[in-house]
Amino acid sequence: MKNNNNKSGKRAVGHRANRDIFSKRKRSEIMSAIKSKNTVLEKRLFLLLRKQGIKFKTHYGGVIGKPDIALPKSRKAVFLHSDFWHGWHLSTWEHILPSEFWKVKLKKNRERDKKVLRTLRRKGWKVMILWGHSFRKNPESSVARIARFLK
Repeated sequence: MKNNNNKSGKRAVGHRANRDIFSKRKRSEIMSAIKSKNTVLEKRLFLLLRKQGIKFKTHYGGVIGKPDIALPKSRKAVFLHSDFWHGWHLSTWEHILPSEFWKVKLKKNRERDKKVLRTLRRKGWKVMILWGHSFRKNPESSVARIARFLK
């Protein structure tokens, strides 16, 4: 069995398991194609809500966090969190992340999410989080939950 330690006994920094399979240029291209708003899930959710006759603002910039769905007059906000970027149950799968960078990145995202929630609630907003896996599994139920929340 090959020893991946260097002469000092420490694990080599460039160990294969931590290397990206793409070049820096290709990885940058891939990452820049990832949308932060108007994702496929968001578009589908917005369409289903509008079909129900629900009117709302999208990516409302009037408050911290830019909620995906907002009713500013009644101070209600809905965030559609992707499982990866917002770290749903991160502790159960963070060990498969390719580098420490991703662990730190996702943990910071989660901390930012908590701060946004606290701030909005302190300002009198009611906030709902909908996870991507939940919406994908049962869109109709998710839309019904949001509709009840927004009333």
